[in-house]
Amino acid sequence: MPAGIVVRGLRKVRTLLADSGGARGLAGKELVRTRELLHECAAGVGGEISARQRAGRLAETYLRLEDEGRATFLRMLATEFGPDPQLVATAHASYQAAIGSDAQWMAESELRKAMRSSRLRILAQFNTLPQGVKFLVDLRADLLRFADTDAALRSLDRELESRLGAWFDVGFLELQRITWSSPAALLEKLIEYEAVHEIRSWSDLKNRLDSDRRCYAFFHPRMPMEPLIFVEVALTDHLADNVQMLLDEQAPVFDAQRASTAIFYSISNTQPGLRGVSFGNFLLKRVVDDLKRDYPRLVSFATLSPLPTFRRWAERNPEAWQQAFSAADLERITRHLKADMAPPADASELAKLLADDRWVNEARLARALQHGLMRLAARYLVTASKGGRPFDPVARFHLGNGARVERLNYLADTSARGRQQSYGLMVNYLYDPDTIEANVEAFSRGGEIAVATAIRRSARD
Repeated sequence: MPAGIVVRGLRKVRTLLADSGGARGLAGKELVRTRELLHECAAGVGGEISARQRAGRLAETYLRLEDEGRATFLRMLATEFGPDPQLVATAHASYQAAIGSDAQWMAESELRKAMRSSRLRILAQFNTLPQGVKFLVDLRADLLRFADTDAALRSLDRELESRLGAWFDVGFLELQRITWSSPAALLEKLIEYEAVHEIRSWSDLKNRLDSDRRCYAFFHPRMPMEPLIFVEVALTDHLADNVQMLLDEQAPVFDAQRASTAIFYSISNTQPGLRGVSFGNFLLKRVVDDLKRDYPRLVSFATLSPLPTFRRWAERNPEAWQQAFSAADLERITRHLKADMAPPADASELAKLLADDRWVNEARLARALQHGLMRLAARYLVTASKGGRPFDPVARFHLGNGARVERLNYLADTSARGRQQSYGLMVNYLYDPDTIEANVEAFSRGGEIAVATAIRRSARD
């Protein structure tokens, strides 16, 4: 089969399977033939054209498999094509014996060679296909799912993550601004990949790409129509505190030339297979430089960010409610309950009360809850941790990039998603150019969180 036919077929296979549900398992003769092809790839049998044909056939086989078959394929690749234990043991013994002698460096080189698995040669051959980089990114997304329950896959995952980290080094990535004039296929990707605030329609997307907005994305040259990560920006004259207002399609267009503040209100990673490959911080720095060049009046750069794990954390920590809500708070809340709402016996029962989303639309009840919820959120941001770092994943990202927790915003996102994640609260992270480097150093060295005085005080009250 000509190589061109094989490699052009990868995209077509994905499309056909999506339309037909024609995935299958991996067993019998196909399993035997797949193992043979993998061994030929590992051994480098034949020339470049043969190698590409084999890689193409293996990729097509993999794409046609259902989950169980893909897990079998990956386990075979992980367990049968690793380093030879005997060669590693011999090389390690030679290295230990050579330490301190002139032969040490050659022995080290031989040990490295013995440790190199033939899996890497196979992965490299997939990379030669025109759709090969995307294929490997998607293959790792499968690996991440299966490795949770199959420890044998984890060494393969680490090897592939390392390779992808090199291939997706920020020096190879291209920053592009996406506009309403961008190709329709790319705009469809934005709608598909938006992970923070759902794009509900084409008019919604057009509003997000208007003259007072910006959208930037990183692309890899081998995946030109696949944004790796993108950020949506609103140009304003204030620190935005409500995402519904930012996304309001009927709101008048702001004169971008008068903007003093850039609000990053949505950052979406698009490729699950690139988990652990970090380039979000470089994206923000590049975008800030681009905006400052186009709009020299900009002086503030901040986010309007979700608290995606706040509600989950709060529901698991009833004692935190006791600390955040005073007796006076409970009295005011009880006074404004609807007749069919059961009054909480104490603050630890407030999570049950807030499970009834009607409170958001009860103005007096919402006001009675505000003081305690804001204090609860402040404690969450300042004190809740996981592995010595902030519990909240968005906080980890921005604080690790030098931002400061600037302000909490009550009922800033009253969508179903916003209520489910954080009782409607959002947070502004401020990127102050004068303090970014110091904040990064303090956070990376000792986990110190840069936070505005008002929020720190609220967390301690």
